[in-house]
Amino acid sequence: MFPLGSVLFPAMPTALRIFEERYMVMLSTVLQEEPARFGIVLIERGSEVGGGEHRFPIGTIAEISQMEASEGFIGIIARGGRRIEVVDWLPDDPYPRADVREVPDLEWREELRPLFAEAEQLVRRTLAQASEFVEQQWSADIELADDPHDALWQLASIAPLGPLDQVKLLRATDPEQLLRDLIEATTGAAEMITVQWTDDDDDFPRPEDFADSEPIEDAALGDAATSARAADAPSVDDPEIGPPADAPPADAPSADAPEIGPPETTQPPGDDTPPR
Repeated sequence: MFPLGSVLFPAMPTALRIFEERYMVMLSTVLQEEPARFGIVLIERGSEVGGGEHRFPIGTIAEISQMEASEGFIGIIARGGRRIEVVDWLPDDPYPRADVREVPDLEWREELRPLFAEAEQLVRRTLAQASEFVEQQWSADIELADDPHDALWQLASIAPLGPLDQVKLLRATDPEQLLRDLIEATTGAAEMITVQWTDDDDDFPRPEDFADSEPIEDAALGDAATSARAADAPSVDDPEIGPPADAPPADAPSADAPEIGPPETTQPPGDDTPPR
């Protein structure tokens, strides 16, 4: 198990930089099997480095798809698979271990497409709004998967939300519940952006200003519009765009290893500052 300061969703990539000895041992263990997989859970309290952290019981299986060794660390790219729930935490040996059970997949229903389109429009609009002030991990025109099940999780992942909102979404037992919770959390995030950055700017657009705006062109999934997207449109599956900047025991690729993914924030060992 790999406790992190960020949430990994199914169908999403993540870039990690491994340097702690206990996770080096974990990596050598999981690489003995095919596919090489491990579990990722969000840290509830504590630091990514050094151990002793408290962890949420819901997580995601990560399957390694790319790996590269560098001086002092190993960079990997993994992709989120099935969700898991921790049944029991086992003693570290030397890395975190747990007995887990797989959480049933969400069952997509075609009647949810209008709700999905509403959620997608809101998420993209909020990403565009937030990017005016702070650089975002994902762009507002990021391309989602054609498969609606994967696109559902990808939409939840790219929304500009904090890890506590994200772990709530990860717990969803029904796709409609996931979409409604996503809309509620993203609406709250949009309102916070408005309040935080525009207290004295009455002209700044607010979420209600867009209520009657035209849907974003890429809102529909699985139709001809998907194949007609520009060839250079970014995608959550494109390794050059880079997965979320997760830092396991303080890591994820850096400028020294651009092929592993985009630069990300790391914490020096011993720094108890909560990970971003």
